[in-house]
Amino acid sequence: MAVHSAIVHATVHVPEERQSVAAVEDRFRASSPGIPMSRGVLQHMYGLAQRTVAPPEEQPSDLAVHAARTLLDETGTRPGDVDLLLYAGILADMEEPATAHVVAAELGLGCPVFDLKNACNGVLNALEVADALIRGGQYRRVLVTSAEVSTRESRWSVADPGEVLNALPSLSTGDMSSAVLVAASDRPGILGSRFFANSWGWEAATLPNPYANHRRMGQLEIDSARLVASFDGMPAKVRGAVGDIGVSVDEFDLVCVHQPSVPFTRIACGWVGVDPDRVLATFPAHGNVATNTIPLQLATALGAGRLRPGDLVGMFGFASGASAGVVVCRW
Repeated sequence: MAVHSAIVHATVHVPEERQSVAAVEDRFRASSPGIPMSRGVLQHMYGLAQRTVAPPEEQPSDLAVHAARTLLDETGTRPGDVDLLLYAGILADMEEPATAHVVAAELGLGCPVFDLKNACNGVLNALEVADALIRGGQYRRVLVTSAEVSTRESRWSVADPGEVLNALPSLSTGDMSSAVLVAASDRPGILGSRFFANSWGWEAATLPNPYANHRRMGQLEIDSARLVASFDGMPAKVRGAVGDIGVSVDEFDLVCVHQPSVPFTRIACGWVGVDPDRVLATFPAHGNVATNTIPLQLATALGAGRLRPGDLVGMFGFASGASAGVVVCRW
């Protein structure tokens, strides 16, 4: 009998602290004297109202453990039931070992683990990998975790007014963690996935490794116009991929789209071919939570009763690098 994979559950851990756009802008002005910033610019340009901020003592692994424990509790999954743990966050506790080891140790897991990274598409790629490994018979239950403490990469100090536009996106990030459980199933759950890359566009958004002797040392820097341009040709490929999987966008009961800002969400919806009103807006109240954006939409939909067994779900990711992809599943 053919083995399929299905997403069992998705959870997020949302830190309690909130930082308003006014507080963000005030800190930027105080740290960058003489650099003009209009009041309300983050709300106007990105649609941000507030962002979530993790406690300063908590590392990415701590946040990932919070989300994973909630998922294990809500699904009645014991640590021994997990066959593989993947950590898909952009940010990590350290360069070595894999952050997945730290998460697994805290959860009491004894299974194999590894980190998987592809900017904001990390979780979607982890679902692709989990699906392949389960269908191949290697594992039966794969726990995908992710966490970001991106607010710590905020560029508070800018010396040149010309740098402001590239610094602003770092002020709209939010901290969060997520967990998604994928398991073997006798019915098709994950129906298919497709990913594409324009790797020539990698310089549009960078966060250099602070430990390496790197020629691009510095903080998070995003050229928004250049980043959007790096997705050239991908929208048509993504729309075609949906058809290749055997469904149409109109059939989706829930559409999840990566949300680094409100304007980009609208652009991405246009690329995908869906009305923005069909997408649960998560950016304004949380900020750009990177790899956690799509799990946040899944968890929000579950909590609101908008995601039920049997629903058809389309998850669309657009990440720096640049990469784009879609994962389609029957819940």
